[in-house]
Amino acid sequence: MAAVAEPPAPPAPPPPASALPPGPSIDPRRQVLAWVFRPEWLMERGREECGDVFTMHLPIGTIVSVADPAAIKQVFTGDPDVLRAGEGNKPLEPVLGPESLLLLDGPRHLKRRRLVLPPFHGDRLEVYARDMAALTEQDLATWPAGTPFALEPRMREITLAVIVRVVFGIEDDARAALLRRLIPQLLPDGGLSTLVLLPAFRRDLGPRSPWRRFLAARAAVDRVLFEEIAERRTRADLAERTDVLSLLVQARDEEGEPLTDRELRDELMTLLLAGHETTATALAWTFELLHRRPDAKARAVAEARGGTETAYLDAVGAEALRLKPPIPMVARRLTAPFEVAGHVLPAGARLGPNILLTHRRLDLYPDPYAFRPERFLGKGPETYSFLPFGGGIRRCVGAAFAQLELRTVLRTVLAGADLEPASERPERTRRRAVVLTPAGGARSVLVRRA
Repeated sequence: MAAVAEPPAPPAPPPPASALPPGPSIDPRRQVLAWVFRPEWLMERGREECGDVFTMHLPIGTIVSVADPAAIKQVFTGDPDVLRAGEGNKPLEPVLGPESLLLLDGPRHLKRRRLVLPPFHGDRLEVYARDMAALTEQDLATWPAGTPFALEPRMREITLAVIVRVVFGIEDDARAALLRRLIPQLLPDGGLSTLVLLPAFRRDLGPRSPWRRFLAARAAVDRVLFEEIAERRTRADLAERTDVLSLLVQARDEEGEPLTDRELRDELMTLLLAGHETTATALAWTFELLHRRPDAKARAVAEARGGTETAYLDAVGAEALRLKPPIPMVARRLTAPFEVAGHVLPAGARLGPNILLTHRRLDLYPDPYAFRPERFLGKGPETYSFLPFGGGIRRCVGAAFAQLELRTVLRTVLAGADLEPASERPERTRRRAVVLTPAGGARSVLVRRA
């Protein structure tokens, strides 16, 4: 008879504010609003007043921000039973589901990671690149010429099409179109709507309430995904298919057990959130930043149109991820006291390796607010100084896939079109769900198709 698993211990209660490092001299309620409307300003203010370690009051509660590579290494390589990333990602559960890799901790996380990681590596990436380029070319053909338009929604259309085709492997045009229509309804567009996923705001106040609309959209997406999973299990050509869902359906753990339908659904939603919004945002920032460096754009265009070399395009992508990481911070919830950067944090505290502030350290990146792709030519970034995909055993399983998509879409667009900025003024940052995106959507003008 199989052993009955012990129920997980309840999470430690959050510690009092007095037990945490000091934070910026801003009223806690204003900090909550600033995280929604002015997140970069809030984080910069905290470091300016308090240094590399400080406490912020966010919609999810208090969190201790850490922006020192040595301290971040401590967090990413520390005991995962003490530093619970799954518990830190708990606010995402309504979208991802409880079986998401991002919400698992301990042995269950490692077991799931071993199953999910293989489809994103190896020779199949070249197959994915061809699909990515073709989908980009299809979308590029629809862009208006001579009229200002926002690039960021186009990037979301492309990355969503990549998810539906390459990750989900959906071939039925009607089902694919339905998913592309429903999925954007799952994620808040920005502002206070960002708070809808937090427990305090999960209130059904009628058909027009944000939570009711979210539940309806989630149910509709789930119906499509569960139908696709059921059909995929019965495909005679399953072993020959290369899409990620088909590979996950065939995956088996050490005991020979497959992923359940619920586990597959939650992993598909995880790949959707992690690989759609973040990559689209990274692409939008890449074009916006290139608009402000005509010499860098000219060099990137020349490489995109010149052959197989991608060194400069890769450097452009890396520098965009450094200066404007889509996810500014990750979170860990402590199950026991933990010392970091001279501070002993109590059990129950949230600890946040701050990606954005680490990427803007003067000692790591001279002239840190300048967009300089040359930083990444001829050398790779330092492990705990360049963190767009997190780190340690929680590093994004789709990092190689995301970097391939960033390079492929960037190259295809630059090779196929001449773009100019719609305004001479650089765009500010705004929050869209969990990502920080260009406020105007990287508004551009298509001068001509190459």
